[in-house]
Amino acid sequence: MDSDSAYDEDSRFSDDEYRARKRKRVTRASTSKFKRSTTKRVVRMESPDPSPSLQPLLDALTAQYASEQSEDADFQTVIEPQLDDLLKVRRHYEEKAERDDDGRLIQLFSPLDQEDVIRNLELKRSGAGLSVMEAIVLRKLKLQSIRRAHALVCPALRPTTSGPLTALPTPRRDPHLKPQILDALYAIKTTPYESSFLSRLHGAHVSTPDLHQPVAVDWESQAPWMELMEDIRMHYALKFPTAELPDEVQAPITYTTLSAEHLPQIHDLLRRLFWAGIDVSDSLQYQPEQATIVALYKRLVVGCAFLSSPLETYITYLAVRPGWENAQIATSMLYHLITRNPNKDITLHVSANNPAMLLYNRFGFKAEEFVVGFYEDYLDRQSRASKNAFRLRLRR
Repeated sequence: MDSDSAYDEDSRFSDDEYRARKRKRVTRASTSKFKRSTTKRVVRMESPDPSPSLQPLLDALTAQYASEQSEDADFQTVIEPQLDDLLKVRRHYEEKAERDDDGRLIQLFSPLDQEDVIRNLELKRSGAGLSVMEAIVLRKLKLQSIRRAHALVCPALRPTTSGPLTALPTPRRDPHLKPQILDALYAIKTTPYESSFLSRLHGAHVSTPDLHQPVAVDWESQAPWMELMEDIRMHYALKFPTAELPDEVQAPITYTTLSAEHLPQIHDLLRRLFWAGIDVSDSLQYQPEQATIVALYKRLVVGCAFLSSPLETYITYLAVRPGWENAQIATSMLYHLITRNPNKDITLHVSANNPAMLLYNRFGFKAEEFVVGFYEDYLDRQSRASKNAFRLRLRR
């Protein structure tokens, strides 16, 4: 029994040893075969190729990881036959790569670098704000991230063309004009002044808008915008004394009633000063000569004031264009509204921190009620104007 057990152990040992030796021979054969295959690829890479590539290294790694014996080969065995080609390709890319002003290589952003830049730009935008170039870069990086997330082709953020683009020559087409049209054009010897380019430079001569029934004309008041334009003309005349300057047409601030041609400018002015969606077109239907006052400089609307109607004398809007303050425009418009509606109480609402409270107090308006949140549904949340309002009344 002892001899039989010893024989069995010797037989098992010999079988295990036989399998181990066979596995080593198979591993050695696959390794030598892999070395021969990589050597052949190296020989092929030594052939003159104007554009070195990393393809041999990728092929070697693919073959290594696809092999059943990949766990027996270390990194040194895989990379050593490809090291010369790898260094050659690296030098090639360094020679062709772009460099900055300091001579350092410009490398493409990795997805992680792009996320860091996007995060930093978002923080800067929420704080001090972005410049135009930074905003463009942020938008392009976000677009590239979206394309990468959806597996779309991401074009480069910089132009890929090697030189400037040249437009294709377009075939010249000879115009086919009728002879009578050419004869009519050649017959024109002079251009009327109202249709000439000179008239556009000088502008239309406007003395007083609505000459038939102006409410008032003010030649004395000078708004900051008028003074600024005068300073610009004087500086230009001093800098270019020999230049021929166009004649400046002096005009007063004219107060008139509402007409249809004023509506586009008035709507734009009220939208900028109050909120969007204001429409005062219906004021043309409720006796505009009593319920509206418009301040004009030439054809520019610089102020407006409105009553809801002559029967319900409630001031809905009173506005002055920015740059035209301190010219008594608001005072004049409010005065004309009051005088054109005698023997009637006039009411209005004004924001609690509006400086116009002083103007209304000078005319005798008294506060009757404090309304909390009166402008809450109209003013923007970031507006500095108070959402609360005073209800004022001028008793007559």
